[in-house]
Amino acid sequence: MDTSVEIIGWMGSILFSICGIPQVIKTFRTKRADDLSHMFLWFWFLGEILTLIYIVYTDIQKESYHFPLYFNYVFNLVIVSYLIYAKFQYSTAKVRTE
Repeated sequence: MDTSVEIIGWMGSILFSICGIPQVIKTFRTKRADDLSHMFLWFWFLGEILTLIYIVYTDIQKESYHFPLYFNYVFNLVIVSYLIYAKFQYSTAKVRTE
């Protein structure tokens, strides 16, 4: 594969991966996740998993591997998993204190 195309792929994947970081930082600092939609988080999580499965499956069949995409989807799964955890953890903590 052309090196410049590989660099573009990595740059795009890194940019997509860091999109969720500001929300993670805000949620971690404020310990609040009320403004996050349950449906949004679960659709995001399922979308990441299903797309990752599709990419890995087709890459194995074609014997062509897209490591920048793997990085993007795995990193986003970590981010959205934390946000789902925070949504339940901080919402539960709020209810217990009331």
